[in-house]
Amino acid sequence: MPRWEHQVADVERVIQTMKHEVLNAFCIVTNAHLNHLLKETAIWYNTERGHSARDHLPPVRDGDPVAAVKFHKEHVVCTDRLGGHLKSYCRRAA
Repeated sequence: MPRWEHQVADVERVIQTMKHEVLNAFCIVTNAHLNHLLKETAIWYNTERGHSARDHLPPVRDGDPVAAVKFHKEHVVCTDRLGGHLKSYCRRAA
């Protein structure tokens, strides 16, 4: 597959994710509303959402990946954006 076809597939996947996980959940009423939704989604997609091609880590992150450890659900913190439509999970600080 030529490189440009791979890039097109990546862009189509991002658009599909935005559409299914965010845009279908809202009735967009103004351009400002749409811009807000897209900005929040881009932040979540690039800094919080895990990507299978990157060992289920976000593409933009600080430092090296942390080694897997066993944990209990009490040690997990869920943060959400856009009224709970976008969720991220991380380890609770000690």
